[in-house]
Amino acid sequence: MITLIKLFLILVAFFASTFVVIKLAGVVTVGDVRAWLEAAQSESPWTLGLVVAGLLFADLFIAIPNLTVSILSGYFLGFEIGTLFNMLGVSAAGITGHLLSRSMGRRLLEKVVRTPEQIEEMEDIFNRHGFVMILLSWALPILPEASACLSGFTRMPFWKFLSAWVLGAYPYVAIAAYAGSMSTLSNPKPAIYAAIGLSAFFWLAWAMFLRFRRRAVK
Repeated sequence: MITLIKLFLILVAFFASTFVVIKLAGVVTVGDVRAWLEAAQSESPWTLGLVVAGLLFADLFIAIPNLTVSILSGYFLGFEIGTLFNMLGVSAAGITGHLLSRSMGRRLLEKVVRTPEQIEEMEDIFNRHGFVMILLSWALPILPEASACLSGFTRMPFWKFLSAWVLGAYPYVAIAAYAGSMSTLSNPKPAIYAAIGLSAFFWLAWAMFLRFRRRAVK
């Protein structure tokens, strides 16, 4: 278990470092994201949708405020089309993170984890508990990408990873898009409530899961 936590923290630290660097450099801000979407809006809804999907996919490599993008997609595109491109973007990010880590991350894993026995133990633990971990990773930024990569490192079956990813990500981005579609510049309350509500829901789910696990161990 300690080995799994160590690897997860390394992944979180990596993604967090990209966030800090980009934040300090001012390369990508919420204002920038909004400006890009407004510029794309002048082209066509499909162009704007592809920009949304591209930003959500890029979140795998650089820190992008994915909740903000998901809300703005609903604001600019409406609920249905915004949700469609949100789902396309998060699907591309999750699947790519899983497959890249599965195919290219083995050497890195062997540097972090020294013995084959520890690797096998880590894979077994994540395959037993990783589904819930991926499902609830949307409680905080960075955690979804780290969880997707960890599923690849530990060679979780692709169907199992994808099921957890879809069950966690799709409702998340759909609710965000709906809130964005209901919001206006003069009334941003739906977007604000959605952001608070989503975080609260996933944190509550984490608390319930951990409480259940403690009882099961006893």
